[in-house]
Amino acid sequence: MCATPASGQVKPSPSEVRVFKGLHAAAASGKAATIRRLLASGANPNIQDPYDRTPCLVAAHFKRRAALTLLLRGGCNPNALERDRYDIATIARVADDPETLRIALVNGARATNITSRYDGTALTASAHLGHDQVVRLLVDAGAPLDHVNNLGWTALTEAIMLGERGQRHTNVVRILVTAGANVNHADRSGVTPLDHAQTRNYAKMVAILKAAGAT
Repeated sequence: MCATPASGQVKPSPSEVRVFKGLHAAAASGKAATIRRLLASGANPNIQDPYDRTPCLVAAHFKRRAALTLLLRGGCNPNALERDRYDIATIARVADDPETLRIALVNGARATNITSRYDGTALTASAHLGHDQVVRLLVDAGAPLDHVNNLGWTALTEAIMLGERGQRHTNVVRILVTAGANVNHADRSGVTPLDHAQTRNYAKMVAILKAAGAT
């Protein structure tokens, strides 16, 4: 991911929302009764707006959780990607929204999806952002711990190199290491997670990595 991993995500703008119709409009406003009625009348739950967003993706952006649940149960694809290749799980992790992520995962969203222009996963950027609760959910859901994005970074590398010494990023490092992430996976420059942590004087992270056998 990059220094601003959410920058690739495009939330529907007010002008877009104003012209939404049908399920997209109901998803944006969270009108559950309208969603039920439209689905019952045969509305396509996977219809896309001009940005390739399904109603599920719109509901995830606006944290309309009841609407999202109805749409998913009504046949909306939980792994659909919009134009920039974000899915509902990735939208939830950028927003630090574990409640929406839980709904997504329970209803078929895969923690293994490769998303975004960086060929990452939902885990990669949630680690970068220090979203420790989201990271725990994704790890428990089977997210690939050592997936390498097209920048050559794993979730562990991002948590250290693009994170900070705060408690939430430290928690992320601990969660990943405890789950079995490769503590010696070097980036394309040959720099290991331990090297990154030592260079930044992240003492707590250094201790976690060394205890797990990092060299």
